[in-house]
Amino acid sequence: MSRPSIKEYEAVAPVAAADRNLGFGDLLATWVGANANNGTWYVGGVVAGAAFAGATLVTLVANPIAYVVMALIGFIGFKVGTSTMALTRPSLGIRGSYLPSILNTIQFLGWTAVNTFIAAISVGYILKDTLGWPALGDPGGNRSMLLGIGIMSILHLVSIALGHHSVKMIERVGVILVLILGLWETVVVLQHISLSQILTWRPPVDQTLPLGKAMDVMAAFSLGWVPAIAEFTRYTKNARSAVVAPMIGANLGLFWFAFVGIIGAIGAAISTGTYDPNNSDPSTIVSKLGLGVIALLVIIITSTTANAVNLMAAGISLTNITRRIKPIAALWVVTIVAAVLTCVPLVVGNFLDSFIVFLDYIGMVFGPLCAIVIVDYFFVRRGRYRAEAFTDLSGEYAYTGGVNWRTMAVWAIGVGFFLAVRNVDVLSNSIGATYPTMILTGILHYVQCRIKPDARIERGEPAA
Repeated sequence: MSRPSIKEYEAVAPVAAADRNLGFGDLLATWVGANANNGTWYVGGVVAGAAFAGATLVTLVANPIAYVVMALIGFIGFKVGTSTMALTRPSLGIRGSYLPSILNTIQFLGWTAVNTFIAAISVGYILKDTLGWPALGDPGGNRSMLLGIGIMSILHLVSIALGHHSVKMIERVGVILVLILGLWETVVVLQHISLSQILTWRPPVDQTLPLGKAMDVMAAFSLGWVPAIAEFTRYTKNARSAVVAPMIGANLGLFWFAFVGIIGAIGAAISTGTYDPNNSDPSTIVSKLGLGVIALLVIIITSTTANAVNLMAAGISLTNITRRIKPIAALWVVTIVAAVLTCVPLVVGNFLDSFIVFLDYIGMVFGPLCAIVIVDYFFVRRGRYRAEAFTDLSGEYAYTGGVNWRTMAVWAIGVGFFLAVRNVDVLSNSIGATYPTMILTGILHYVQCRIKPDARIERGEPAA
């Protein structure tokens, strides 16, 4: 397979018509694969703390809402032809878009670290079964983890070096393997534990996850994919492929694998008599269920498929900040940094605490940002984005020194509101804080644009 072109990872330049070569099936497979993986499996195990009924409810409610948001931004990416972070330039300003680009890079580095950590646990269990090495949780287990992180980093470099065409190929292989593994685990669990036991199981009181908290976990998990959507939809052939395929694919992948994670964690808790959400990761569940080395190898492979998307999105976000970093070099940089970040849970404490903090970060930062982009495109500018002005610091998206401080303030208010209300009982026990925050932020952005509208926005004209 040929090397990717430099422009393939260019964040701002619109995609030419000749390069729009991704069809409905391509996008469907990519987004099934994006969610039919270990991260979704793990988050299902985490929300199992709300018991089966609560975990299933938040899965069926929180995620479809997030993927409607993703579909709307995917449509904008298709129409404008640029990356997701470049789409923040009309609302935040050309230089104002640098901040979300930095945060987005951090986010996808974090997701890469999450998937890599899970895969490294699998490497540790394989080394334990074959060579007698200690695995994570055993004395000296960090040695196996570090080797696993190194192996995964090499696999990442190979996968992202071939471009978005290789991502498409890798995702298709990964989807098949991980679906087989998910079905395998489901059968094994139900062979040993009855469905009625799973339905009636309750976690210990001190480990129960409130419904609203579970909503925020799921919402943040799914919203985490939104800043990567235009990286793919800008290559699509038509709007149906850009909007419908990712929404169907992401929901299918998530519903299946969140369910696998939920019953896997509950099944392990019933069979062992101990519920520990820290052990909800697929590698630990597979080991406890005795599925063997082959299942662990599938986890390693599918972590690579998910991280191909994560690393591509992180690298493209860097190129929105500066063109001094060549796109291919940006991918190498984010891959190496992700490997370092993966080691953090080995130093700072347990994996679950790090994961929950990370999801809080996504919810409070990207929820309000998504609301701003959607309201700005569909309601404020009514579909009039001029990609040719995305790099013009004397043009309509220049604002003051390249930053739209009014919209930046709205974004900051949204983040502050999330932090203020996320632990309020009425929200943490019901709908969570993520979606109320997005609604508030969208309204505030629309109102501030109407209070002091820019005449150029009204007319859809460039700056003088």
